[in-house]
Amino acid sequence: MPSMKKIHETALIDRRAELASDVEVGSYSIIGPQVKIGQGTRIKSHVVLEGRTTLGQGNVIFPFAAVGTMPQDLKYKGEASELSIGNYNTIREYASLNPGTQGGGMITRIGDGNLLMMYCHIAHDCALGNRNIIANGATLGGHVVVEDFVIVGGLVGIHQFVRVGSVQGRAAVLQRHRGSGPLARDERRGDAAPRLRQAEDRHSEKSVPGDFSVQA
Repeated sequence: MPSMKKIHETALIDRRAELASDVEVGSYSIIGPQVKIGQGTRIKSHVVLEGRTTLGQGNVIFPFAAVGTMPQDLKYKGEASELSIGNYNTIREYASLNPGTQGGGMITRIGDGNLLMMYCHIAHDCALGNRNIIANGATLGGHVVVEDFVIVGGLVGIHQFVRVGSVQGRAAVLQRHRGSGPLARDERRGDAAPRLRQAEDRHSEKSVPGDFSVQA
């Protein structure tokens, strides 16, 4: 267990949890019995770490993140699934990460050096590689695979079972480009399709090699 000087007196840590000697835990954070945390990781205040969750070294988790809580899948029946988080990841406020399920290999994996911004969600059985950025409010549905060096834009939803590949060091930017209001009005006049094609053409002209978009 780490030095008591690094653990706030209000933190609730199950005695069976495994924490490296230099792990820091902020006020009112809760750490469950099957959690393992590696060296140099900092858990700020009001964080919840549950389930069979393993964190490597040098991670930082910000307030109100929920890490390892039960999958949001009606097929989940309490099986002993896992959440594995690598090294030097930053998990910002209100982010949520769920473990795997029996239908998806029993594990959710997060690699190294990722930035998971506020309110993003990593669902059950996802596999996230290295050095990705998942921006504010973005959601990865169940079984999604995101490889390396990918940027998922704010509020983007990636449907379950989708795979986003690495782009050989270039960022892959996923954004929503279609505005629902004007297109809905145009559709009533029967001219939505031409306007949509024009918008997509303009976007294509601005694209650079190696970038791609997933249209919502």
